[in-house]
Amino acid sequence: MKHLSFADKTFFVDDATADTMIEYAGVLGAENTADTIRIRGIGPDGNEVDMDFVLNSATNLMSESTNSDLQPPTNEEAVAYMRERISVLRLGTSGLPLDEAESLAAEDF
Repeated sequence: MKHLSFADKTFFVDDATADTMIEYAGVLGAENTADTIRIRGIGPDGNEVDMDFVLNSATNLMSESTNSDLQPPTNEEAVAYMRERISVLRLGTSGLPLDEAESLAAEDF
C-alpha cells in the first residue's frame, strides 16, 4: 500500500494503482496530453472513497510507501486502462497486437 498525494490531499491506494498512476501521469506529460481517471482508495478519515483525477503535463502527483495495515481496494479496471493507454502512447496503435476479429480478417487475404 502507498500514500498517494495530489494537491493537498493524501489517500491510501494499492501499490499497482499508485505505481501505474505515476507512470501514466509521466507519459501524459511527455506527450502533452491529458486524461481523467477514477480510482478507489482510503481517505484520510479511514473511509473508502472514489477519487477522480485529471492527469496532464501540470499534474503534481507523488506516491510514497507506508507500513500501515489497512487494505485499500484494488483498482484492476483503472490499472488495466492506464496500462493500455501507456502502451498506445508509447508505441502508437500500430504496435498493439491485433484482436481476434482483425486477425481472422487478415487471414482472408
